[in-house]
Amino acid sequence: MTQTSPKISFVSLGCPKALVDSERIITQLRAEGYELTRSHAGADAVIVNTCGFLDSAKAESLAAIGNALKENGKVIVTGCMGAERADIDAAFPALQNPNLLAITGPQAYESVVQAVHSAVPAPHDPFVDLVPPQGVKLTPRHYAYLKISEGCNNRCSFCIIPKLRGDLVSRPAGEVLREAEKLVKAGVKELLVISQDTSAYGVDIRYAESQFGDRQVRAKFLDLARELGELGAWVRLHYVYPYPHVDDVIELMAEGKVLPYLDIPFQHASPNVLKAMKRPGNQEKTLDRIKKWREIAPDLAIRSTFIVGFPGETEEDFEFLLDWLTEAKLDRVGAFKYEPVRGAVANDLGLPLVPAEVQENRYKRFMERQQAISARILRNKIGKRLQVIIDEAGPTVAKGRSKADAPEIDGAVYVSSRRPLRVGDIVSVKIEKADTYDLHGIAV
Repeated sequence: MTQTSPKISFVSLGCPKALVDSERIITQLRAEGYELTRSHAGADAVIVNTCGFLDSAKAESLAAIGNALKENGKVIVTGCMGAERADIDAAFPALQNPNLLAITGPQAYESVVQAVHSAVPAPHDPFVDLVPPQGVKLTPRHYAYLKISEGCNNRCSFCIIPKLRGDLVSRPAGEVLREAEKLVKAGVKELLVISQDTSAYGVDIRYAESQFGDRQVRAKFLDLARELGELGAWVRLHYVYPYPHVDDVIELMAEGKVLPYLDIPFQHASPNVLKAMKRPGNQEKTLDRIKKWREIAPDLAIRSTFIVGFPGETEEDFEFLLDWLTEAKLDRVGAFKYEPVRGAVANDLGLPLVPAEVQENRYKRFMERQQAISARILRNKIGKRLQVIIDEAGPTVAKGRSKADAPEIDGAVYVSSRRPLRVGDIVSVKIEKADTYDLHGIAV
């Protein structure tokens, strides 16, 4: 008699770091014989990986939990909201929801798997290998996130991530590189390096060496980037704080070892606001460093995020930010209106709150300024030939990204082609048109 494998439905919310957590849990469950299903209704249990950084993210997480309880009934909650579970307990009292089987914090892989075992015993089939060597990925086959560390040593006043995920814990370089090597062998064309503070990688383990192949590799940002650049895939660096040693990695970009792309969360430019935010990194002379970076790697694309309307932000501070933005000429920028986070130090600074209508006005002005900058940068690419990785195939027009564009957060390149283009192809494209965020061209 054939045994039916138990089915687990999975909801993954939040940032790419949480997505990697989800991938690890799913890989373990698949190795044990569980099947994944997209339907809550047909599943033996549901796992919801939550995000708890902003109130809007908490609301989305609570809605996902409620939906899972309604459609299924057996629900296991993990992720950042699980680290401070008061909101979950308030929304779903235990006596009323006995089927809320477990609540765990982020990175609690073993606790989640144990909760699944308790709810739905694992099948036993030693003759079937259910998991590929690279593990189970939630991203498309041609790109994958590569998490190099957990947690964060910074204490930014608006952020509670260290409370939720703890201090920095770096993975040994050899372990990271072996995972990357497996991914590339499995067909991954682009590695997206992530952590909470990528450029602080290795500081907690004193840049210890570990074995990779026939050599020892230091757990250092530069060394890891150099080794990743030898694997034959695009290497894209995310969440890089502008510490001085970041300058060394720009040389690797100029050599074509890693993509000429930096995701740096500047958050603001005014010295007064940065001080109140307790931002790390040498940000006083950032404009000079950006200029130097572009001299070394002229194709360098920089994306960033900013907070407008932080407590105490004056109109003078905001005008300083706009002027800085004009001079920095960043390629891709996102902005958020400041939102108080329960437990964040910023709530106790005693600084005057910026009224909601002022926040909205500043947000619009900020985005209008940046849109003009981005549009000008994209127009300058008309007539150039760019390497583009294809994300979506089409009969005559495919959708892809250039080296300056990360998946889901940046723009796209729409590629006309006489021959069919497949997902994961990297093609040369002549750019013929540009709009505010996207490019259009022809495969050559």
